[in-house]
Amino acid sequence: MNNINQQTSRVVTLSPMQRAAPVGIEVKRVTDEAHFNDDLGLDWLDEIELMILIEDQFAGVEISETQIEAVGDLIRHIESQNDLNQRAL
Repeated sequence: MNNINQQTSRVVTLSPMQRAAPVGIEVKRVTDEAHFNDDLGLDWLDEIELMILIEDQFAGVEISETQIEAVGDLIRHIESQNDLNQRAL
């Protein structure tokens, strides 16, 4: 598992209200195919808070109006944005 996958998995398993407290999502459930709603049980507010956390965790990553429904979509979006940011340097 690469660094982006590890960081994303860690952020997904954190509570939106208390960043250090797990929300009951087992790390093994956070796979590329896991959908935030159906598989991980996140509601729309949890998803928004997660996207804010991701933007805070990964410098230069912006998530807006992007249809990110699964963990793998999120990881690919972060990797894509990181690649673009690296090329801009």
